[in-house]
Amino acid sequence: MNITVHQSIHINLLKVGSITNSSVLQIGSTGAIGAYSEIYNTGGFSEPAEEATPQGQQSPIVQLTPL
Repeated sequence: MNITVHQSIHINLLKVGSITNSSVLQIGSTGAIGAYSEIYNTGGFSEPAEEATPQGQQSPIVQLTPL
């Protein structure tokens, strides 16, 4: 079955606070949304992060001084 949709969308102001992983910003209709993901190493990390501390065994709070 084919469905034809004609739309007229007028947007005066669109403010998007943030778009995070797996978010979809859709304006209007679409026939199908396919999964799409891009991963970037924006921090320049070269090795895996340290293991998380299990609950109840939290490490002491470290005071950080301003730069």
